[in-house]
Order: sequence, then structure tokens, then C-alpha cells
Amino acid sequence: MLLVVRLRPAGALAVCGILLVLSGCSGQDAQGAPTVTVSRGNCGTGWKDPQSGPQTVQVSNVGTVTTEVDLIDPATGGVYAEVEALAPNTSRPMQLNLGRASYAFRCLAEDTDAVTGPTIQIDDGPPPPAPAILPISGQDLTGAVTEYRGYVATGLGTLAGEVSKLVRTFRGGDLAASRAAWLAAHLAYERLGAAYDTFGDFGDQIDGMPDGLPAGVRDPGFGGLRRIEYGLWHGQSPASLVPVGTKLAAAVAGLREDFPKERTDPNDLPLRAHEIMENALQFELTGQADQGSGTGLATIGANLDGTQAVLRALAPLMTKRYAGWPQVATWIATTRGLLAKGHRPDGTWIAPTALDQQTRMRLNAAVSQLVEVLAPIAAIGDVRRTS
Repeated sequence: MLLVVRLRPAGALAVCGILLVLSGCSGQDAQGAPTVTVSRGNCGTGWKDPQSGPQTVQVSNVGTVTTEVDLIDPATGGVYAEVEALAPNTSRPMQLNLGRASYAFRCLAEDTDAVTGPTIQIDDGPPPPAPAILPISGQDLTGAVTEYRGYVATGLGTLAGEVSKLVRTFRGGDLAASRAAWLAAHLAYERLGAAYDTFGDFGDQIDGMPDGLPAGVRDPGFGGLRRIEYGLWHGQSPASLVPVGTKLAAAVAGLREDFPKERTDPNDLPLRAHEIMENALQFELTGQADQGSGTGLATIGANLDGTQAVLRALAPLMTKRYAGWPQVATWIATTRGLLAKGHRPDGTWIAPTALDQQTRMRLNAAVSQLVEVLAPIAAIGDVRRTS
């Protein structure tokens, strides 16, 4: 199901900054913390005698325009932490875990070039828990976006072929064949999970849900793959679904024609890297998306395929920036192994809610952990100003 449901703030992490990625927030109360001030022409005034270890710095905007404030490595421009969209006359805590290194504040006020404050050197304590993360620009993501769009274009061709097969089975009247063809088409669509922002209205026409429709599953506006799923598993004959399948095929053809004209936001890729599996956790594992087929585990497998396509495109950028990158492959493999327990020898699937308790608990835990290790990719890959 190609919905966007954010279980945590997406994109850059505003208060603790990307130290959530690097070394964790200290959890220290901001009360009594040293205050640094920023404004249009001044950045980081007041930070005196910093020490290594966990600590909180209160960042106060004494200027007249909204400002982004980064704590950086002045030698590389890499970012240790950030506070986004700090409004005038506003203060927010920046929670840090510092080590033996050089630091400076960089301020990016609206409609103003970046200003970097004085370099502060910490000579005691261990090195920083992790290196500063080099910022990613829109240009850096160009190759990833191009690669992923190629994946989607190929996937849309596969989807069109599977939908054509599905409509043919309707005309043949074989319920078992129609159910198998539906699953193949549905999984082909679910593998395109990071592109849904580019699909526009076609997304609802192809895979919309009955939620919010006045008549629910009986509403004339309920169509596409999920409508077909409902029909095939609720006593409707394949022949009666030919009109729905014909409309679905037309929507897929329209999307294939439209997709090359649409722009993919570079920020979509790192953001969707964890949102695809967030949706799987919330909608597929709970059975909320199921319209009768009980194939949620197969859908999660397709969601993993879509996630891995995103990760392949982002790998050249992330392997150099994200220390937790190896854990991603580990948790994907763990999740796939648990999904396999729901695949019966005859090729059918056990519904997620019908798994034995131990397997279901382990699968919930694995997907939850996978979402956690994927989440930092959104912050690391967030396109940010540097000048």
C-alpha cells in the first residue's frame, strides 16, 4: 500500500540534529546550559570553554530572520548536529556528545550567505564518537535519482504486463488463476514504493483503499488492485471484475505515459528508504490493508524489494557517511527469513495475523528494528544548504 504515514518527523532531525545518527543525544536538560547566539551576520557567539562529553548548548537567534544552525567540522564542512528553522527571538537546545576535535557553528540565515563562527578546539577526552557527516547536495543525488527512475520505469512495464494477464484470467473465469494473477500484479506495484509521490492521482486509481469513501468497499470510487482483491476473496466472479480490470489497465498505461514527464524530488529517495517499511509495519503486519487475500507477508517481501532498490541507488553516498549501513543488510536478511515462515509449500501465504505468536513477535521486532536502522538515512540524505 503506497501511503505516506510518518511515525516520526521525517527529513532532518530538528532538535538533536544528526547526532541522533552519529552518537545519540545526551538527554541532558537544557536548563543552565551555556547559550550561543546567532544572527544574520554573527554565528556562535558566547560558546566559551567547551568540554568533551555529553552536554547541551542553548542556541538563541537574536537576529531578525529565521536561521538554520549547524555544528560542523571546519576542516571538512561535515555536520555534527543541527537546529533547523530557528525563528527570531527563539532558543532551542542542541544536545551534543563532543570529543577531541575542532568545531564551529555555521549559520544559514534566510536570503543570506552562510556565516561560519570561530573555530573551537577541544584538546581533552577521546575522539568524537563518530565523524561529522558530509552534507549531501541535490547534485550529489542526481545519479541516485536517475538510477531509481530507471528501476521504476522498468517496473511499470512489468506491472502493465501483469495487469494484462490479470484481465485475461477474468475473461477465462478461473478463480484460482485470477487470484494468482492478482497477487503477481499487486506485488509488481508494491515494489515501486519510493516513487508514489511522483505518481499523483494514478496511485489511487491503481492501488487506492476504501478508507474514507462514503460507501467503503461498495463505493463506486473504490477501484484498482485493492478493489479486485476484495472482489476475488468475497464471492465475486472473475467475469464481473472485467470492468474494474479494464480501468486498472488504463490507469497503468496512463502512468507509464506520464511518469517520464514528472520530476522526482531528490529528497524523496532518502526519506522513502524507511517510510516504505514504516508503512509495512503499520498496515501490512497488522492486517489493516488486507482486503481478503491474506497475502500481507508477500506484500512485505515486495516492500523489501522496493527498499533495496532505493538503497542500491543511495549506496555510493551512504557507505561513506552512515556507520550503521552494514546493519541494514543484516536486518533485511533477518526479516526475509521470518517472512519465509509464512509461505506454505503449496505457494499460498499465511496471513500476518494468523502466524504463530512467536513468529509474529519476532517478525514485528525485526521490521521495527529495520525501520530504526533505516531512519537515519533520511537525515543523512537530506539536501541541505552549505553556502
